[in-house]
Amino acid sequence: MDGPLNGIKILDLTHVWAGPLAVRFLADLGAEVVKIEAPYGRGSQVFPSQPIGGWLGGEAGEEPWNVNAVFNKLNRNRRSVCLDLKQEQGREILLQLVAVADVIIENFSARAMPAMGLGFEVLKRANPQIIHVCMPGFGASGPYHGRVAFGPIVEPMTGLAKMLGYEEDKPMNTAMALMDPIAATHAASAVVQALRKRQLDGAGGYVELSLYETGVAFNGPWLLDTQLGETPVCQGNAHPQMAPHGVYPCQGEDNWLALACQTEVQWQQLCLLVDGLDNRLTLSRRLQARQSIDETISLWTAPQEKNAACELLQHHGIAAGPVNNAAEMLADEQVQARQFFRAFERFNTPMPGNPIHMPGLDPEQWQPCPDLGADNHSVLEQWLGYADEQVTTLHKQGVVHDKPPT
Repeated sequence: MDGPLNGIKILDLTHVWAGPLAVRFLADLGAEVVKIEAPYGRGSQVFPSQPIGGWLGGEAGEEPWNVNAVFNKLNRNRRSVCLDLKQEQGREILLQLVAVADVIIENFSARAMPAMGLGFEVLKRANPQIIHVCMPGFGASGPYHGRVAFGPIVEPMTGLAKMLGYEEDKPMNTAMALMDPIAATHAASAVVQALRKRQLDGAGGYVELSLYETGVAFNGPWLLDTQLGETPVCQGNAHPQMAPHGVYPCQGEDNWLALACQTEVQWQQLCLLVDGLDNRLTLSRRLQARQSIDETISLWTAPQEKNAACELLQHHGIAAGPVNNAAEMLADEQVQARQFFRAFERFNTPMPGNPIHMPGLDPEQWQPCPDLGADNHSVLEQWLGYADEQVTTLHKQGVVHDKPPT
């Protein structure tokens, strides 16, 4: 594909969410990505239950491992080589691919690659210019480096959960493994920076980042408050320096509107719209009276349709937006107008686009997620010069696969 990373070869050993999302960013930017998949990397031939997100087309079909909707969502613009790295020959083939690649990225535990004999020193012997990006849960050192990590487990450890919710004694997770997309963004940035460094000095390198630390880096002002000796508390939908600032009920069941007044001008405009608000209140007095202000605004929003109320507030220069569920977001006119979702996967399933818009990035060039092992022959032939008969032999020997083993 076209794009700023055109010509860069990436070996993708990632799994779950953080790693695949990071590589998707890079693939969308034009990198040539080969996903190295384990034979059971997409699950077994028979799924015991429907996966999170369901199946493309709504049914498991004859190859459920190839229609996992979440997997397809995260793994577009790749080629798939299914390689058994537990076999010595599989590891040898990986090192041959490393020798002609620019980047290898994985988010295994810190001990996984060294345990397979594929630590950075081994990779560097195969290719002195290789960039190895690893994303273990807690990093490659420290007392937690061997721990198992998933986003919803790591998130509370960062301190974020204590600042969410409405009561101090009931911390809340985001329920979306927020650490994963945060880590993915960091990792994509790290790859671009490492490539730039290599362009300047000709050297590859080992790039390590942890799921945990990327979350810690996103701590807000409560971290500074703590360092200054104060005790921060969760504030629900409120804001320490804005009032009003919250989410208010609207017409219908479970319909809400988010609203914020950041400036005095916005407050004065809101007072013109909402009966019962006192336009003489300064910010300090509004912060003290936030509960009664919220009650007054709720009485005003309750009989209104949320989108109509949003339009009215925006017309008066007041920051406001409807609280959308997933279906409403998909139907949102802004999302529709910018064609953010693209129906290029099988069954014309709309998939999220890329929020980056720049010359050279063309979603019309995107390719759907490949079937497991779909590119075994083409990649090994094009990258390594293997003859078709050699790849067929590797299939028979169980070194490469195109479906999960029985």
